[in-house]
Amino acid sequence: MSTVPNSPSKKGKLKAFSSDFDDLDPTLTYRHILSPTIGPKHPLRVVALCDCNAFYANCEQVRLGIDPETPLVVLQWGMLIAVNYPARSFGISRMDKVDEARKRCPDLVVVHVATYAEGENEPKYWEKPDIKTHKVSWTYIVARASRFIQCSKNYYPREKLVRQMYLNTSDVCLRPLPEKASIDEAFIDFSIPVRDTLLKRYPFLAQLPSDAPNGLDTPLPPPPRISCLGLGNLVPVDPSILDPEKKVTTELVEELEKDGPVTWHDVGLAIAAELMANMRKEVHEKLGYLTSAGIARNKFLSKLVASYRKFNTQNILRNSAIPGFLKPMPFQKIRFLGGKLGKALAGEYDVSTVGDLLSITLDEMQNKFGECSVWVYEILRGIDRSEVKEKPVINKSMNASKNLPKPITKASEGPHWIRMLAAELAIRLIEAREKTPGLWPRTLCLHVRQGWNILRSKQQPFPRPRPVTIDLVTDEAGKLWKEIVGNDMLWDGKEMKVTHLSLGLTGINWTEEGQQGIAGFFHAKIPTGAGRAASEGMAGPSTLTGASRTKRQRSASATPSVKEEETVVFKIDDDYDLDEPETSEFHSFTCSRCHKTVSLPPQLRNQISNIDADDDIFLNIRETNQHALANLRIEHEDYHFAQDLARREGFTITAPSSSGKPNSKSSSPSRPAKKRKKQKEPEGIAKFFTKKAKS
Repeated sequence: MSTVPNSPSKKGKLKAFSSDFDDLDPTLTYRHILSPTIGPKHPLRVVALCDCNAFYANCEQVRLGIDPETPLVVLQWGMLIAVNYPARSFGISRMDKVDEARKRCPDLVVVHVATYAEGENEPKYWEKPDIKTHKVSWTYIVARASRFIQCSKNYYPREKLVRQMYLNTSDVCLRPLPEKASIDEAFIDFSIPVRDTLLKRYPFLAQLPSDAPNGLDTPLPPPPRISCLGLGNLVPVDPSILDPEKKVTTELVEELEKDGPVTWHDVGLAIAAELMANMRKEVHEKLGYLTSAGIARNKFLSKLVASYRKFNTQNILRNSAIPGFLKPMPFQKIRFLGGKLGKALAGEYDVSTVGDLLSITLDEMQNKFGECSVWVYEILRGIDRSEVKEKPVINKSMNASKNLPKPITKASEGPHWIRMLAAELAIRLIEAREKTPGLWPRTLCLHVRQGWNILRSKQQPFPRPRPVTIDLVTDEAGKLWKEIVGNDMLWDGKEMKVTHLSLGLTGINWTEEGQQGIAGFFHAKIPTGAGRAASEGMAGPSTLTGASRTKRQRSASATPSVKEEETVVFKIDDDYDLDEPETSEFHSFTCSRCHKTVSLPPQLRNQISNIDADDDIFLNIRETNQHALANLRIEHEDYHFAQDLARREGFTITAPSSSGKPNSKSSSPSRPAKKRKKQKEPEGIAKFFTKKAKS
């Protein structure tokens, strides 16, 4: 956190740049440059935000194959929801009506969003959709957004970059993974790739000088002067010296600041700008999207500077330019400061810009606004320690809703809309299962609103895994609809007048999440860690290694009918390694007890056989197959464990097929159950502590 000013000055009065921003030029040492990790406080940290320009309009332009220079707007029930940049040059905005927009630009292309219609199993682009009978679908937009995030991930190869360090050890770095910021935005932490490039371009940084006075804590030598021409828009250090009549260009900024200091972080920003430009180029070539980007030292600043200049460009914010960039900015434009907190700050101190608030000490702010003041104090000075974290691929829930222009007044009118909502959910679930096999929702929820009344809902467990169809979701949702509406009457005996419907799937996860082998029911709960990984089988990537190498033992005390010397041991062979590169290792395995070969279904085997091993998607499919095979192995071993119990108790167990499923025509001779030995009566004082059996 920045140092608190010694004494508060007059409210609203700007102070010198250096007195409020004391972390703009931290000393970079050999310890920093040779550190295997770069955290949020590292002085060489570089973060970028990539933002698609007019995303909805761009998606439709790509779908229709229209020239990017063609003015285009996206329409939803008479309102403009997206306007591309060529259309904006005609003065068209989202506040305009369609007729007004066409008057300003006669050649304007107008596209209505896709909608569901009654009787259709998928959304389509209708010429004249009716709000009374159609429902808007964002399936196409969501799918295109997913491709944008995936393209950002795939830009850097998954290969390992190994570097020899000063202690003759190796440091391993994988590609940077983006964090989805919104449907069309992604944060990328370029810190590690930037550091790698620095060591490659300037080899003298990788070796600690023999005469370094402070060892690893010796500062790095001065950096070379670099240029950002062709890499993006350079934000000036002091905007006040620029001529407002002239266009601010990177060339002009560099000319005015040619005698200014240069830091290694400035060099890192230039390298990140190169990497970001290449990534944006690949996104455009593969998907057709035009993007903008902001590059700075953290997520907060990269988000702000991405809007410095937009449309197919990128902006670079050096540490030295942070004060001049933030001080004139209205602080209520900053995220989380535009609501009640921002209004309270503005009213309390009679301020409007970031620079005005810099004169307020942390103690004074805390006395008025409590602990949230620490975050406000730091964010006003451009300090943000939040990490760039890849968000889970699996969406835990899906929802489809409809605001009804004409209220539902009869129970018989509901199934029309229920089927539309169910169709959207079914299509999205099918697509999700194609990308991540094994996903399945836990609960189906139906929410109903009548006017402004409190939302009422019903939910039920979703059926066990089976082929997903629109009819399946429709039938289950129909049951909930009947429970809610009853005989044309809603709650409290009021007449039906439904104005809003919402259907959702929640608890979406791996089908095997939380499941355990059959032996898990015969002993105490397995603790966390490796034991839990073994019990969950293929609960997810985090348990993959543990599941492949963990032994599970069944205690005889958990099965009273099995004698102590007959304890059954459930074992997964130690030589089964899911990380082996050979494809046959995760297609099938041979049981060491029955010598049967258990293999994956043909469709899973064929997926990976048709993909080049160097392709990035190869690793994703391979990981999925590894999980599936691990689950089959546990299932097969469970069969043997149950068979061992059956031999001791005289039951019949059906043998599984080679695919891991039980056969229907397999049986074994049964034997009579063993007689239990009569327990010995307690003697002495012990008999007073024995619970009497019920008669």
